[in-house]
Amino acid sequence: MKKAMKAKIFTIFPELFPGFLGSSLTGKALAEGIWSLETVNIRDYAFDKHGSVDDTPCGGGAGMVMRADVLGSALKANYKGGKIIAMSPKGKTLTQDLVKEYAGYDELNIVCGRFEGIDERVLEAFEIEEISIGDYVLTGGEQAAQILLDALIRLLPGVLGNASSIVSESFEDYLLEYPQYTRPIDWEGRTVPEILLCGHHQKIADWRKEQSIKTTQERRPDLWKKYLDSKRV
Repeated sequence: MKKAMKAKIFTIFPELFPGFLGSSLTGKALAEGIWSLETVNIRDYAFDKHGSVDDTPCGGGAGMVMRADVLGSALKANYKGGKIIAMSPKGKTLTQDLVKEYAGYDELNIVCGRFEGIDERVLEAFEIEEISIGDYVLTGGEQAAQILLDALIRLLPGVLGNASSIVSESFEDYLLEYPQYTRPIDWEGRTVPEILLCGHHQKIADWRKEQSIKTTQERRPDLWKKYLDSKRV
């Protein structure tokens, strides 16, 4: 069996973890040892009695910047191997392909940015990859880190009850997922499409593929282009 994936979080708010990751499937997987969680309080490596981890930006400007010496000390004392990433709005956008890549690491170290960002020198020194969960700004990287881990943990062997469901999800093969229905068959005059009740597996599969294509074309032309490009290879 693949050994447990270790998630190590560098944060100034360790009390925020595991958060919602301690519930549902991810919480069950944590209890079963499929993945493990460790938090490192960056403030423990501050150099003053106030636990300061930030300072004003060189060159002026609003806000504060996370200090390289403090964060660097935290990383030097606790980094034992594996990938290091930092959650940042200026990072590259998280995709399902990236999630799959990160799920392959035995140890994933996540730095939760705060303030106006992290001193560039520590990012360079530790070859930290910056990742964004979208084109918006949060109060900190902790929320983003939990979202990344939620997407990642569900891909680990033994987490999902039906592993085959991953294959038909949105973003697999660059297509969004087809519409889903369940009972009752008739709800307030709205009925389940008849094709899904016919019992013909190939016809159902063809319909679902058509719906995935239609939905992707309408809602995500960027993904539709990637889908077409992938078919030309």
